[in-house]
Amino acid sequence: MSLLKSDLVRNFTIGFLLGALAVSFQVAPDMWLDAAPDAVAQVLR
Repeated sequence: MSLLKSDLVRNFTIGFLLGALAVSFQVAPDMWLDAAPDAVAQVLR
């Protein structure tokens, strides 16, 4: 028996993941652009 076999559970999972991505983009829009902090980027150069 698979956990995501039911359509209801699968749809809730997809909706939760898309909603979490939307909320994280609204909270920190430049989070995806700045993958490495400046201090780490400076050490790596």
